[in-house]
Amino acid sequence: MQTPKVFEPGPGAVAALISAHPLALLVSNGGDRLVATPLPLLCEEGQAGDLTLIGHFARSNPQVGCLRADPAALAIFMGPHGYISPSWMRDRSQAPTWNFACVQLHVRVQFSDERVEAVDAVERLTSAMENRRARAWSAYELGPRFDRLISGVVPFKAQVLDVTGKFKLGQNERDDVLGDILSGLVAEGSNALADLMRSANDRRAQGSDAC
Repeated sequence: MQTPKVFEPGPGAVAALISAHPLALLVSNGGDRLVATPLPLLCEEGQAGDLTLIGHFARSNPQVGCLRADPAALAIFMGPHGYISPSWMRDRSQAPTWNFACVQLHVRVQFSDERVEAVDAVERLTSAMENRRARAWSAYELGPRFDRLISGVVPFKAQVLDVTGKFKLGQNERDDVLGDILSGLVAEGSNALADLMRSANDRRAQGSDAC
């Protein structure tokens, strides 16, 4: 993924995007073609700053066999995104574009066939998703079904070898164009993308009348 310097994510932006949008597309070699599975993943940072993705596959997923044979994969996380229309702008000589936040992680996948690892992966993901909910749910509320669920999944940890992020969020736009884009997004209800653009543009966006 080509990332001009102006679109490089700031400190903490990659981790924040993965936390807020944990559903990744995990792409790997399937022999004569690429294969991909959408999976919710957790990102864990070690003491040395190394990153690990934690998740689980359905044991019946054929990509499991592909990754056992070749553990190299690409995890792609997408944040808010949307079409940017020149119809919003006072300067109608502007071109349309697409704003987005994307993170790509090159990883090496390692599976475990230990039940305790499967339980840990499911518990950690569930706890992360249920965190701060008024009536937080636990996987153990499944009762006897919990053991059947665990037997049907295979957990993995993926060592992150390289991280590339591209946060194309109007950093290269003029102040007046940025303000018009924010107004247009808010009018269409694309508040998540507008909020991320404000964050990426800091003081410029805060000083805009559109905000």
